[in-house]
Amino acid sequence: MITAKGLKRTFRSRKKSVEAVRGVDLAVAPGEIVGFLGPNGAGKTTTLRMLTTLLRPTAGEATIAGHDLLSDPGGVRRRIGYVAQAGGTDSGAKVEEELVQQGRLYRLPAAEARRRAGVLREQLDLNGLEDRLVKTLSGGQRRRLDIAMGLVHEPPLVFLDEPTTGLDPQSRANMWTHIARVRSELNTTVFLTTHYLEEADALCDRILVIDAGEIVAEGTPDELKRRVSGDIITLEVGGDPEDARRVLANGAGQAIGLREVDVRDQTLRLTVTEGDRALPAIMRELDGAAVELASIRLHRPTLDDVFLTVTGRSLRDEQA
Repeated sequence: MITAKGLKRTFRSRKKSVEAVRGVDLAVAPGEIVGFLGPNGAGKTTTLRMLTTLLRPTAGEATIAGHDLLSDPGGVRRRIGYVAQAGGTDSGAKVEEELVQQGRLYRLPAAEARRRAGVLREQLDLNGLEDRLVKTLSGGQRRRLDIAMGLVHEPPLVFLDEPTTGLDPQSRANMWTHIARVRSELNTTVFLTTHYLEEADALCDRILVIDAGEIVAEGTPDELKRRVSGDIITLEVGGDPEDARRVLANGAGQAIGLREVDVRDQTLRLTVTEGDRALPAIMRELDGAAVELASIRLHRPTLDDVFLTVTGRSLRDEQA
């Protein structure tokens, strides 16, 4: 659905040049929900603007929904939906008017525009609001209307820029359900940017992390957590912790995917590849060596741990 190679964008002024994007390669398969994360100034917005034809690349190439980004930007625009962070609705218009007018702008016949409006009102929980003025909608309702407008022409690919920014936690969780249904029920590929790590974790099949204008990590949420941070298992033993360390490091280390051991007082902190698989093996090894185990805990890394590892910054700090 998206294939980009070597995308670059340089901004030039009289005094200097700034290379905002330095050669981005990415691929998005049909039917995926892909999250695009990056700290402020990393090139995330510039990349999104290039992929949606709002900014011409300085170099590189891309095919979006079957159309060449450089030679056929009009074809790209007809095949994508784009929902900007600020939205694009007219606060003085009625909900139904906005949806039908958007369809007509994409040259849908009037009857088809009304049909699509009805489908999307049902899909995005907007039924009963068709005669309401946009300015009277709640934040969540207005954001769902933004997404409906981006889908009215049935694009196979939709770009969502910070789709839940400004929503309360309940409305945000409700929006996640709707975005998931856009993929599952409308068969639409979703490319979204977000500052909410729990959103990326809950929604995305894959995540791309951009920093300093380059993709620095990509994979499923679980792959990124395992690859970048590993799982942490904390053991508290009743006897000499060095006995436990020797048991786990000598021979058993490879079996449990041991990466690192840190010993402090009676506690061992193990970094392992897959914690759920390592736990039973650790308990068997310690029991076989008669090492008394007082407690054992598994901590899975978060996407914020991943983000901090690959960019040196916490995305939560970026939000503050």
